[in-house]
Amino acid sequence: MKKIFVINGGQHFAHSGGKFNKTITDADKAFFTQEKGFELKVTDINEPYHLQDEVEKFVWADVVIYHTPVWWFGLPYKLKEYIDLVFTAGHRKGIYYSDGRKNENPEVNYGTGGSLHGRNYLLTTSWNAPETAFTLPGEFFEQKTVDEGVMFGFHKMNAFTGMQRLDSFHFHDLEKNGTVERIENYVKLYQNHLEKVLNNYKINENEQ
Repeated sequence: MKKIFVINGGQHFAHSGGKFNKTITDADKAFFTQEKGFELKVTDINEPYHLQDEVEKFVWADVVIYHTPVWWFGLPYKLKEYIDLVFTAGHRKGIYYSDGRKNENPEVNYGTGGSLHGRNYLLTTSWNAPETAFTLPGEFFEQKTVDEGVMFGFHKMNAFTGMQRLDSFHFHDLEKNGTVERIENYVKLYQNHLEKVLNNYKINENEQ
């Protein structure tokens, strides 16, 4: 059984009800079934959680999937709080041991002290911005992809823990153009992406 841990970071706030990220999380529940060889655990950042339980989910998982909207070019504050609290609680308890450096030569090896080696993670983001804002010359994001631009620090955060990145999936133009047809098509494309990613990468099951 492959062990999948999904984090729904679609925070409920102001006009944002988190509905789209719930839809994608529901798509995970339909995809990652026991019949297909998966075990699934899900955390919704809007619901109460216990820090040690969340640490244990990261240690347990073969693949961690983050779903997040992008708010003001970053994570929703409750998802950021979740990561800050859980990763701190996971210090020397399975998420990371140190920053990787040694006292005798502190100039090298920063970021190599993670404890989650052998795990993979996958990021999805949802945007009001259309995809062309990232690809067309002269547009807002200067032809930098989501992963190499806005979410660069997020990927480094996960690398710090020792996890390896699987190909991200980004959902665009969901505020001004979030039609039922667009969302249904995105769900299909996302599940196709999961099929492709899990077939193309060797996902190692953790020894327990």
